[in-house]
Amino acid sequence: MDGSGIIDDLQQRGLVHDSTDLDRLRTRLDEGPVTVYAGFDPTASSLHIGNLVPLLVLRRFQSFGHHPVALAGGATGMIGDPSGRSDERNLLDAAALDANIAGIRPQLAAFLDFTAAGNPARLVDNRDWTEPIGVLDFLREVGKHVTVNQMLAKESVKARVTSDQGLSFTEFSYMLLQANDYWWLHQHVECEIQVGGSDQWGNITAGIDLIRRKAGAHVHGLTVPLVTRSDGQKLGKTAEGAIWLDPQRTSPYQFFQYFMNVDDRDVERFLLQLTLIDVEEAEAVVAAHRAAPERREAQRRLAVEATTLVHGAAAAEQARAASAGFAQAVDELGAEALAALADEIPTHHVGADVVGRDLAEVVADLGIERSRGAARRLIEGGGLSVNDEKVEPGRALVGDDLRHGSYVLLRLGKKRRVLLIVGRA
Repeated sequence: MDGSGIIDDLQQRGLVHDSTDLDRLRTRLDEGPVTVYAGFDPTASSLHIGNLVPLLVLRRFQSFGHHPVALAGGATGMIGDPSGRSDERNLLDAAALDANIAGIRPQLAAFLDFTAAGNPARLVDNRDWTEPIGVLDFLREVGKHVTVNQMLAKESVKARVTSDQGLSFTEFSYMLLQANDYWWLHQHVECEIQVGGSDQWGNITAGIDLIRRKAGAHVHGLTVPLVTRSDGQKLGKTAEGAIWLDPQRTSPYQFFQYFMNVDDRDVERFLLQLTLIDVEEAEAVVAAHRAAPERREAQRRLAVEATTLVHGAAAAEQARAASAGFAQAVDELGAEALAALADEIPTHHVGADVVGRDLAEVVADLGIERSRGAARRLIEGGGLSVNDEKVEPGRALVGDDLRHGSYVLLRLGKKRRVLLIVGRA
């Protein structure tokens, strides 16, 4: 594949924000594969969907034949990057960082091919080469090559220095640590490109300058836009918090639903930037969507593609089926779709002896309604359905109510849904 074709692909997807000389970079890419890295600080035990863009940029570089390096920032994570922040991060101790790195390592690994013939990915931790350096050696080997004037000129530093919160020396030193990462990777794995979010440009150029001063070598930098929604909110931020890649923190269903609900104004950009589908295919999906936007086919494709990338095809299909389950009739749902609903709505596991019991008693005894009297009044008012069928007073739960041998979906009023999973005798 054309080595410099990655630049065309990134530009078509709107993924080039800042860069060093693109013509010179194209020439270098056409000469042969290069090593490219992006860093991810372990500030939490999971990455979030804002990290998807740089992760996918690494994967795109790999698909064009280049060598990707994902850096877990065990050292820089102890300091905290001031870029894009108005206040200082809480410092994490070594145990918390170790736990966070353990959480994000498999997430980084899931996006890249570590066994690819010819260009396998690498996963590194900058603590491995930063911890052994003493402070005096660091100041001599790195600090002497960077002037305070240069650091103060960087937007990420300038904004904090002039703010009311100010900038601690700890955070001020972050740029030097990241510059040293680039230097180390250039020396040890011949890394020639660093990519990151647009808020990383100052840190990236500091590393480029350090390599030029210490080795006389020319290397490259490229940033991608920070992805925001059309309403101005950061990608993945909701009233409930961040959308995480860890399924224990954000379920595949919730992840799927986030993308199902994106604005029409965002869906084309997200298809281009947050999935691996071809540019032409993304454009075709959006064109079809514009003809019938009420069907939300573009959002559905986006949700399927993004969820498959992060959680795998099986989880994506379960999330899709569960999403459809809220609109579909119960009898149209397979066992997998009903099982997926169990993670998203109130669910009760009950014994087989529930079959034959009065539904008002069952609903009350499980705490779904506050009392048997309230349950009976609900039924008398036509407010309880079993598998989409409204029940009459005195109705018992019967064997024919069990779908796929185990599942009963109760609907209470217009919005409440409860799933019963009946154990087999």
